[in-house]
Amino acid sequence: MKALPLAQVAKAAGATANQVLLDSGMQVDVSGVSVDSRSVQVGDLFVAVVGERVDGHEFAQAAIESGAVAVLASKDIEGVRCLVTDDPVEALGRLAHWYRHDQLRATVIGVTGSSGKTTTKDLVADVLPGEVVAARGSFNTEVGVPLTILEADPSTEYLVLEMGMRGLGHIRYLCEIAEPDIGVVLNVGLAHVGMLDRPESIAQAKSELVRALPVDAVAILNVDDPAVRRMQDSIDARVVWFGESDAAHVRAADVRIDEFGQPAFELCIEANTGTAGNGCAPVKLHFHGEHFVYAALAAAAVGSACGMAVGDIAARLEQSRPRSRWRMDVQTTAGGITVINDAYNANPDSMRAALKTLRAMGGSGRTWAVLGEMRELGDMARDEHDAIGRLAVRLDISRLVCVGPGTKVMHLAASNEGSWADESAWVPDPEAAIELLEREVTAGDTVLVKASRAVGLEMVSDRLLAGGAVEAGDH
Repeated sequence: MKALPLAQVAKAAGATANQVLLDSGMQVDVSGVSVDSRSVQVGDLFVAVVGERVDGHEFAQAAIESGAVAVLASKDIEGVRCLVTDDPVEALGRLAHWYRHDQLRATVIGVTGSSGKTTTKDLVADVLPGEVVAARGSFNTEVGVPLTILEADPSTEYLVLEMGMRGLGHIRYLCEIAEPDIGVVLNVGLAHVGMLDRPESIAQAKSELVRALPVDAVAILNVDDPAVRRMQDSIDARVVWFGESDAAHVRAADVRIDEFGQPAFELCIEANTGTAGNGCAPVKLHFHGEHFVYAALAAAAVGSACGMAVGDIAARLEQSRPRSRWRMDVQTTAGGITVINDAYNANPDSMRAALKTLRAMGGSGRTWAVLGEMRELGDMARDEHDAIGRLAVRLDISRLVCVGPGTKVMHLAASNEGSWADESAWVPDPEAAIELLEREVTAGDTVLVKASRAVGLEMVSDRLLAGGAVEAGDH
């Protein structure tokens, strides 16, 4: 972040200095913004966010002691230098919006979709040349997006933002803050359908990104997803299509998967308004799963829209490596057990993709799918868990381990689909899954671990990997 006078920050955020701050003096610069008192650096503005379990106001004094110049708060805290405002999160958004307009010259790219947002954001950041700032982890909320904007400075050439949603209007609000120049919509699935009244509302919520784009912006859309394809009718921006079909301007041809589950394809870019021009180049991704082809195509479309040549895009895609933890993170122990840790999150689409990757990577060894509940599916939860249990059987996964109360229907569905003996098992919690695996997993087995984040299934992967030194993480 560019260092800014505290008085200017207060004005942009719509906040008023309390008496303690006025008495200590406003002649100080803000050089960063933090919402976690444990990571405050000298010169930061600490934003007191009220969460479900923690109230940031309780850590205001600790933030000051760690070097914060002031606390952006919703109340005057006794003895603490405060900028007081109506709502600290909304004030943070106002500050980020002002900063984006007044201080930055970067091309702003917004990425959304039901699955694959974080990996796509990472790939976009790896593809683009020059000074790039991208969201850390899954900084995709009304807090994370402003924080990412404020991490940039006037030398930043590209700012890559991930935009999640918890309901209608959420992405629209993020776009009001960030005003993207390029908007990417990956797909429309059932992730978070429980937060909305019907699946169609997910498409409406995701479309808020591209509907917010001005006429001189670029909308990058997945032509192979019918719900995304329909978004073209409601936007003014130029459209660049990506996908595997012939209708795509940025297309993957001859897609193939190797024995490690890593895809290769021919990247072809067709001349289109807003793209760099014709050409094809081979690409070999160092990501595990065919579904990552679409993330790579979206990143390639961004690169092309920013003027890059197809050969340079392909080279940068090949150089990219997974950087976000617990997302198809593949490691092999010295004992010969391959562990696929995809425990960061789960929805029906990503669960199906992970199971297909497990099958591709399994070779002649046994395959284990250790699956927890997919959260936020609302009334569709039973049917979707049923479908995953049946898919595991149809893919001939050797062993299905269903973890937790929410997966009983998955286990029953697998049994009804034709699993027999102990091919499908239900266990009550991650600890029970660990006991089963430590008893029965042997060299040559491949184990997928996947669930919604709240299930905490990453402890299963951690225990398996702790059982033997890690031999290899990439192929």
